[in-house]
Amino acid sequence: MNEPELKALNKEAKKRKRIASEWAAKVHDVVEESLWNDYPQLADLAEQTIAACEAWKAAELKLAEAKA
Repeated sequence: MNEPELKALNKEAKKRKRIASEWAAKVHDVVEESLWNDYPQLADLAEQTIAACEAWKAAELKLAEAKA
């Protein structure tokens, strides 16, 4: 795999990590600021966070395989 392709995979992994962090921040905000009113949102937020983390992990694995 050439350098531009590796850079693209690295960029994608970083993007996926940022997205996962943003979802985690949303969960954190509900827990810290508005749990008693917004707790019904937690199930959906958790699902979205898990999906984002799985996408990040897949991107990381793809990058690691490309580097190997």
